[in-house]
Amino acid sequence: MASLSGFIVRSQTGTSSSGENGFSTLNEYMGKGGINVGDELVVLYDHIQYACKRIAALVASPFNSSLSKQSNFAGGDSGSGRDAPKPLDIVSNEIILSSLKNSGKVALMASEEDDAPVWINDDGPFVVVTDPLDGSRNIDASIPTGTIFGIYRRLVELDHLPQEEKATLNSLQSGAKLVAAGYVLYSSATILCTSFGSGTHAFTLDHSTGDFIQTHIDIKIPPRGQIYSVNDARYFDWPEGLRQYIDTVRQGKGRYPKKYSARYICSLVADFHRTLLYGGVAMNPRNHLRLVYEANPLSFLVEQAGGRGSDGKSRILSMQPVKLHQRLPLFLGSLEDMEELESYGDVQQKILIRSNDCYLAAFSRKGPKGSPFSTITILSDLATSSLLKEPFDSFAHQSRFLVLLTSLHSHHWSVIIGVSVKEWPKPGDSMMEPHPE
Repeated sequence: MASLSGFIVRSQTGTSSSGENGFSTLNEYMGKGGINVGDELVVLYDHIQYACKRIAALVASPFNSSLSKQSNFAGGDSGSGRDAPKPLDIVSNEIILSSLKNSGKVALMASEEDDAPVWINDDGPFVVVTDPLDGSRNIDASIPTGTIFGIYRRLVELDHLPQEEKATLNSLQSGAKLVAAGYVLYSSATILCTSFGSGTHAFTLDHSTGDFIQTHIDIKIPPRGQIYSVNDARYFDWPEGLRQYIDTVRQGKGRYPKKYSARYICSLVADFHRTLLYGGVAMNPRNHLRLVYEANPLSFLVEQAGGRGSDGKSRILSMQPVKLHQRLPLFLGSLEDMEELESYGDVQQKILIRSNDCYLAAFSRKGPKGSPFSTITILSDLATSSLLKEPFDSFAHQSRFLVLLTSLHSHHWSVIIGVSVKEWPKPGDSMMEPHPE
């Protein structure tokens, strides 16, 4: 029996499975001798732990390089007749889905890797949303990666609806309704950080026993840090407010009189984990990260640790998702740092279309082919042709415009500003590539 922060921890078998070291396992912490989250949630977490141990082993495997990228074989088969290797993020998605099915406690899983939620069990009490392997592009460089997840109660009042409809609506719950959330960091150690609504705690995988051992009890993010985490190579794409904030704090001229340092790994889970422990702000000011799978779970964790998560203007957990893969800017960090950042007003980076993708503006042409075209500004959802000042020149151009709109919408682009086009696109020209991640 061990005492941790004022409560007594016992294993469910009556003895301490963590030996004489005074630490509890995650299962002990969740159980009746700990905070007692309920048997159903304990079972679900047991299966989440198992899935993440398997993913951790894959990430650390010397054979993961073939899994960390798309196969070069067309049609999905190798020349030897064997199936081509799947990308590691897809394998991770399948591992988590299998574990959730085996738990018997999950109604559906909504994943960043899937177009639509997967209905699992009509009687499952929980809904799980997940980014199975964030940062999978970093695997070959041995940069940390992670799994992010959030858990909601199934909305039983929707049970009468068709399966597809109730699956979507269950997945689009506000982050304020989260029962639990967490992430697993795959790095020099495998760390599972989680909250059940009563503080944020971290557990480190003990490879000798297979247990997640509590190593960070009731994490409290410092009220202010001295670190900002952002890709400042995009500095000149930022709005004035964000530039002013970064310029001010790194000169030590902000509300905190010491100079800030930059720390950026380009791995969301790793950057967030460091920020949670040491304070400061981790941010992606682009309209890039997903509200359902990433922003809500991480905002839940940082708030439970005394920090704040926002899109630069509004609290993340107060937002109502409207679509599964909805994207937004994300700022996570210490409360005082976040308040100072948001005081600068305009900190959300606008989405600018690239020079080789500027054909959209051509459809407001005011002169013959080959002449310059006017700059146009497009706002909102890109779904209306009323934005065009002039009629389409031909059906062919109209068709290409609609294809472009579809491409933009499917990649969740919401704002395009100041696009200028100098010549009419030729038939067959490439129209649009997805915005780089």
